[in-house]
Amino acid sequence: MSTALFLPIFEDGAPLYQQLYHHIASAIQTGQLEPGTKLPSKRRLCALTGVSMSTVESAYSLLAAEGYVLTKPRSGYIIADLLPLVPPSAPDIPQPPAEPTPWAYDCSTSAVDTSVFPFSSWARITKEAVYENPGLLQRGHQQGDLPMRGALAGLLGQYRGVCCSPEQIVVGAGADLLLSLLLQLLPNHQVVALEDPGYPAAYATVTRHGRTPAPIPVDEQGVSPEALAASGAGLAYVTPSHQFPLGVTMPAGRRSRLLHWAAAAPDRWLIEDDYDSEFRYSSRPIPSMQGLDLGGRVVYMGTFSRSIAPAIRVAYMILPPALLERYHSTFPHGACTVSRFEQESLRRFLIQGLYGRHLRRTGNLYRRKCALFSQALSQIPDVTLTGQEAGLHFLLTLPRMSEQELVERAAAQSVRVYPLSQFCHTAPPLPSTVVLGFAGLTEQELTQTAARLAKAWT
Repeated sequence: MSTALFLPIFEDGAPLYQQLYHHIASAIQTGQLEPGTKLPSKRRLCALTGVSMSTVESAYSLLAAEGYVLTKPRSGYIIADLLPLVPPSAPDIPQPPAEPTPWAYDCSTSAVDTSVFPFSSWARITKEAVYENPGLLQRGHQQGDLPMRGALAGLLGQYRGVCCSPEQIVVGAGADLLLSLLLQLLPNHQVVALEDPGYPAAYATVTRHGRTPAPIPVDEQGVSPEALAASGAGLAYVTPSHQFPLGVTMPAGRRSRLLHWAAAAPDRWLIEDDYDSEFRYSSRPIPSMQGLDLGGRVVYMGTFSRSIAPAIRVAYMILPPALLERYHSTFPHGACTVSRFEQESLRRFLIQGLYGRHLRRTGNLYRRKCALFSQALSQIPDVTLTGQEAGLHFLLTLPRMSEQELVERAAAQSVRVYPLSQFCHTAPPLPSTVVLGFAGLTEQELTQTAARLAKAWT
C-alpha cells in the first residue's frame, strides 16, 4: 500500500477530520484500498499528514461508525469487505421545458379571485389554532380530525342537502388523491365511466390506476343513462350540479335514472363531484344527488379549492356505510394528508360564520364579473354564450371561425382561451367553441380581455 494515498490536500473550510475522513472513504469506495488492507497507525498517520492526534482519531472513529473500517485488538484499523462503487455513466439530462407564454390575460377555469380572501381572519384563526392546541402536533385520525369532520357534516347538510355522519367523511389533500384512494377500495372495477367532455385529471387518475376509462356522452340534461348502461362500467364519475365543462345542470329525472342504474346491480357506485356548486347566479344551489340516494350508492366529493383558494388543499369524500367498512379494512393504518393545524383553522372558519360570509362576498363578486364579461363578449357579432348561470366559467361559440382559429387569434392578442376539444375524448366537441374562465381576472382585466377578443374575432 502506498502511503502517498493518505496525503490529502487540506483546504480551508471543512474541518480537517472531515477532509481526512472523506479522503480515506473515497479511496475505499473506489477500490483503491482493498478489503483487508491495514490502515496506518494513528501516530504514523499524524506524522504523514501533519495533523493532530485528535483529528486522526475523529476521522478513524467516523470511518468505523459507518462501517468502512473494522477495529481489531493489537491489529489497528482494517478495511472492511466492501464492493467498490462503480461510477454511473453520464445520464442524459432532459432539457427543461420552454418557458410558458407570458399571457397578458389567462381565462383559466381553475383560478379564483384572491383579492377577497379574508387574510386577517385567516391569520387570526391560524394563530389561535397554533397557540391554543399544542396537541395538534401529535398524530391525528387518518380520516381527518373528528371536530373538523363534524363541522363539515353540518355545513354540507345545511347548504347541500347531504346526509352523512362525521364518521363517513374522509379528508385529503386534493380531489385527485381521494379519487385514487377510492379506486383502491374498488379493485374489481376495471371499467370506469367518465363524462365526455369531462375532467382530464379524472381520466388521468383512472388510467394511472390501470383502469379503462369509458367516455360517456353528455347531452343537455347531463350524462346519458343509455350509454352508461351499455358501457359495462360499475363505477361512474359525474358532476350533476354543474357539469364540467358544459355547465349543464342535471334535472331530478335524470338523477333518479342514474340512482336506479347504481341500485340495479351489486357493487355499483356513483361518484358525485360537487366541485363548484356554491356559485349559482339565477337560482338557489341545486341539492346534491347524494341527499336523494336511499340505497347508499353515491360517493360524494367536494373541495374548498374554488370556494376559498386553490392553495387550501382540503378536499373530502363521503363514503356510504358499505364502502366505509371496506375503507377501514383496506387502510387500517395511515395518516391524514392535510395538516391538523390547517384542519383546525378551517374548522374555526366554518363554525365562526366566516365561510358563509366569504361565500356571500365571493358569490356577489363572481355574479358581477360573469355579467360584465358576458355582456362585453355578447357585443361580438354572431357570438353565442352558454353556461353563465353558475360556476366560474362559460362557453363561447362563434360559428364563422373554427376552434383553432378562435384560439390562435386570441393568442395573437396575448389572451389564453381553452378549446372545448381539450376536454373531449371520443365525443365530438361543439364546433367553434372555447371555454372561458373569469374568476381569476379583475373586472378591469375582464373588460380589457373582452376588448382584445373582440379585436381578434371581429
